[in-house]
Amino acid sequence: MLTLALSKGRIYKETLPLLKAAGIEPLDDPETCRKLILDTTNPNVRLIIVRASDVPTYVEYGGADIGVAGKDVLLEHPNAELYEPIDLKIAECKLMTAGRENEEEITGRLKVATKFVESTRRFYADKGQQVDIIKLYGSMELAPLVGLADRIVDVVDTGNTLRANGLIPMEHIADISSRLVVNKASMKMKHAQIQKFIEQVRSAVEERNND
Repeated sequence: MLTLALSKGRIYKETLPLLKAAGIEPLDDPETCRKLILDTTNPNVRLIIVRASDVPTYVEYGGADIGVAGKDVLLEHPNAELYEPIDLKIAECKLMTAGRENEEEITGRLKVATKFVESTRRFYADKGQQVDIIKLYGSMELAPLVGLADRIVDVVDTGNTLRANGLIPMEHIADISSRLVVNKASMKMKHAQIQKFIEQVRSAVEERNND
């Protein structure tokens, strides 16, 4: 039995065509049912539905053999023992800093609000800049507007949410897309099955990108 960890939302929806190309289709829709373990059309494969930020943990510690996680999430687990064989080129966006468009001069240490603490710390450390990082779990755009922070670090797709709140993207940190990740022990114990799955998904990614 292969166990695949996925999260609801955009990544799940954009992963489905790739799974279908590998002969795997869920028998239930996680958006309309409460099941967290989904059987599929392949009796040897099941899906588990977890929080996006938990996918690397489930895969690293063997709760799942394979997972699909955004690079933004993987960057928050820099020491995770995972294989990352394929960039699926889905759910693409950018990890960026952002701030107020007409901000006043900032004095003292920069205050940065984000849920991407590790990525933010590395980014500013590489610049040789000391900052105070404030961890938030949502509504990042609010932080500069109420004086909680000078900057935010968040994923940016169209930038419409930033602009709607009087913010602008500033510095590019990383290009983000979803990646296939594999448990190292599973890769050894179930090598033939996992390698076949990887090749099927890789072919589907290449075919889609060539269309």
